Amino acid sequence: MTYQETIAHFEQLGKLGIQLGLVRIERLLNHMGNPHHKLKFIHVAGTNGKGSTCYMLSNILSHSGYKTGLFTSPYILDFRESIQINMKMISEQHFLECAEYVYHCAEQSTINNDPPTQFEILTAIALEFFVRQKCDIVLLEVGLGGTLDSTNIIPPPLLQIITSISLDHTNILGSTIEEITKEKSGIIKSATTIVYPKLPKKVLQILKKKCKLVNSKLVQPDCTSLQFNTNSFGVCDFSYEGISYKKSLLGEVQLYNAIVVITASKELNQLGFSLPSESICYGVEHTFIPARMEILSESPLVLLDGSHNEDGAIALKKTLATFPKTSIKMIMGVLKDKNIYKILENTATLSNIFIAVSPNHPRALSSKKLAEVSKQYCNNVKQASSLEEAVNSAFLNLKESDILVICGSLYLSHDIRPILIHKIKSLSMTKHKN
Repeated sequence: MTYQETIAHFEQLGKLGIQLGLVRIERLLNHMGNPHHKLKFIHVAGTNGKGSTCYMLSNILSHSGYKTGLFTSPYILDFRESIQINMKMISEQHFLECAEYVYHCAEQSTINNDPPTQFEILTAIALEFFVRQKCDIVLLEVGLGGTLDSTNIIPPPLLQIITSISLDHTNILGSTIEEITKEKSGIIKSATTIVYPKLPKKVLQILKKKCKLVNSKLVQPDCTSLQFNTNSFGVCDFSYEGISYKKSLLGEVQLYNAIVVITASKELNQLGFSLPSESICYGVEHTFIPARMEILSESPLVLLDGSHNEDGAIALKKTLATFPKTSIKMIMGVLKDKNIYKILENTATLSNIFIAVSPNHPRALSSKKLAEVSKQYCNNVKQASSLEEAVNSAFLNLKESDILVICGSLYLSHDIRPILIHKIKSLSMTKHKN
């Protein structure tokens, strides 16, 4: 099997769709010799902020000298970025070797015509790779929910982290905040649990109850110890518990992710790790994640953000409010299982021109439907039949002082990002020639 054939086989598994449950992954990992029992984990769940939290912590641990595995999803630039060690993607050769082994074990462990899903296979490949590479610790991001997510097969981790919780995937996780919180609290085992500093009381009560039930200590960062300054690109410099930090990730919400990470680092130090203040500062300042309020161009300002639910849209709105008042063009594509009304209410209302597209995904909402709904929130709505058409339309008459925002889905971000970068480069070359 070549690497390309391995990827093709993996993509075919996606047709099985989302099937939560631990039975298949348990059978598979047992057939593999239970690699998850040979690793130490930090398990991260939540609606938004999981990826940012995992990346920052991975950066801190790597900078402190620990061989650190990182498992996140979905990917933006390259399929292999879901599996990393010390912030470097798994090589094609290592992926091929681990995938072939996992595919074989999956065939052997399948019963009742119920094979592992795509995400379960990916989880198993990551765990096998981390064991083979003898990782000191692994940052493990939950794929969906918590209780029945395949990552929840692991034994009690060193730490559990739960980031912000809001309504998302309501057709799977539940229609209320309480139901969704119970699903995400399913990762809480007998270990320290660190939670986002700004959670609703009813959410915090559920988490406290679960921690008490399993004898897990709950730690919440102290917002009263947080001080920050603002500039044209939002909040960048801040201090927490008397120590100064700079963060590279854009948006106020990343402040709270950062102090969760700082708190987690201090807890790890109490567990015997050695994460010096220098490494913590480094990790917070030098973390980059594509499509998380990513600035692709400063003049004109082109902002790519994978925000795909109400909380993400609110965070984007707050960030845009820190920029000078100017004309905003917006390209948006969403999945049809999202609450598009709440997303549009917090984003489309800011735009002078709104361009609706459809992400390349089986669950994508059609650009026609998105355009129809968005007319309630913006007076100038266009519908694009392709991502290229959307980008060309957005850049038409785009002034240096304008802002172009692309948002609505990480799947959209993956496909449109190279188109945007190519367009920006070609325009820059044209300027230089003139």
